[in-house]
Amino acid sequence: MCRASLQNEANQTTAEGINNGIVYLMAIPYILVASAAYAVYKIRMTKKKE
Repeated sequence: MCRASLQNEANQTTAEGINNGIVYLMAIPYILVASAAYAVYKIRMTKKKE
């Protein structure tokens, strides 16, 4: 149903908004995992120096 309504050329701005929302929702978990991996890396590197 969503796909049918978004394929209509009249709803171009709505389709762009939904696509942007999907990209943001997809990017957030990757950013969180990358941040956690960086934090673990920094902690391990500081422990090696001690």
